[in-house]
Amino acid sequence: MMIHELYADPDGESRWRDVEVTLEERVFAPPAKGIEVSAPQPASQTVFLRLRSGWDEPIHPTPVAQRLVCLSGSVRVTASDGTFRDIDPGDVWDMSDTHGKGHHTAVTSAEDFECVIVQFA
Repeated sequence: MMIHELYADPDGESRWRDVEVTLEERVFAPPAKGIEVSAPQPASQTVFLRLRSGWDEPIHPTPVAQRLVCLSGSVRVTASDGTFRDIDPGDVWDMSDTHGKGHHTAVTSAEDFECVIVQFA
């Protein structure tokens, strides 16, 4: 399973990379059979977020390390190095650019962008 990660390099430049999530078969919900699941990752809180269609923000770093799961709509996220990713329904985006130049996000769909965010700090 692959997810998008936006991180800040040592010079504060935000950059994209693909990250593979390792899944291993194990019993997750006994007595159900084993399923493929990743290692657990502690989280501090979960929020739901909506960006209205046409929303366009100034460049900024993420306030805390967090994981976004897109539920509906689409955004284009541009790293400070100029590369971008389109985040669409079903995409997972890890935000770890908590310092440096940050990123720019704009809603590109005619519909609102809705997501769930899991925060790690």
